[in-house]
Amino acid sequence: MTKQAYIQHIEAAYPELTITSAYFNEMGQNNDVLIVNDSYVFRFPKYTAGIAQLKVETNILRTVKPYLSLPIPAPIYLAFAEETPGRVFAGYSLLEGEPFTREAFQAATLQNSVPTVAAQLAQFLHELHQLPVSSLLPELIPGDFDMAKQLTELYEQIVSQLFPAMREQAKKDVAERFETYLGDPAHFDFQPCLTHGDFGTGNILYSPTKQRITGIIDFGGAGVGDPAYDLAGLCASYGEAFLQHFTPVYPQLEQVMTRMRFYRSTFALEEALFGLENDDETAYQAGMRDYI
Repeated sequence: MTKQAYIQHIEAAYPELTITSAYFNEMGQNNDVLIVNDSYVFRFPKYTAGIAQLKVETNILRTVKPYLSLPIPAPIYLAFAEETPGRVFAGYSLLEGEPFTREAFQAATLQNSVPTVAAQLAQFLHELHQLPVSSLLPELIPGDFDMAKQLTELYEQIVSQLFPAMREQAKKDVAERFETYLGDPAHFDFQPCLTHGDFGTGNILYSPTKQRITGIIDFGGAGVGDPAYDLAGLCASYGEAFLQHFTPVYPQLEQVMTRMRFYRSTFALEEALFGLENDDETAYQAGMRDYI
């Protein structure tokens, strides 16, 4: 879809919104992201599956916002009448800050602001992971939540779809890692909670001038799961040493470390599967880079 087509869809749904400027933010993997009037973010799902996901995300954002210490998107403009990619969108006020990239993290390290940032993120995750999902968002509670089953299915997908392109040693390493993890029931002894689902550099906003985290965006992967998954996203983004700052605020950190390390090891393979499923060659190649 072109920028002008998206603008026309927005104006048709909300004629009172005068659009004077618009440009694409190219960082969206699952959505086309349009910045309007330098004040609003409009997200258009690229894939059919993303439409239902956006509905769930909108409900989550509206429900959890009062319980969180960091700003998150507050949906204002919604279009779900015509459920086809390119016509469905959600719009919210642009949050302050820029993505907390690895480069921004290095700058924060030099400014000695990492402990402050870590405390903010630890507090946010503690708040999110402690929310009473059964009362706030009961529709998210799966009838048969089974992380072992989910990981077994992921492993089967990797074997059937990715193994044919992998070098032999990589296949052996992946097989051993999954089979060892799946074989230990202790890895599945945890209380499921609400997770962000993609807690990494692109979705954490930071102000270099304030030297603080200013918001958390993109709850498209949010749902009920293992809290270790969010910590794995942080670990993959900023390194495991960063999490040492979490202990005073996130007391359950030590309990999740083994699970966190395993999830981190699956991220590239999940990206490769995403690339295959959505005909995204860039994602596939990035995910498979260390395995072929």
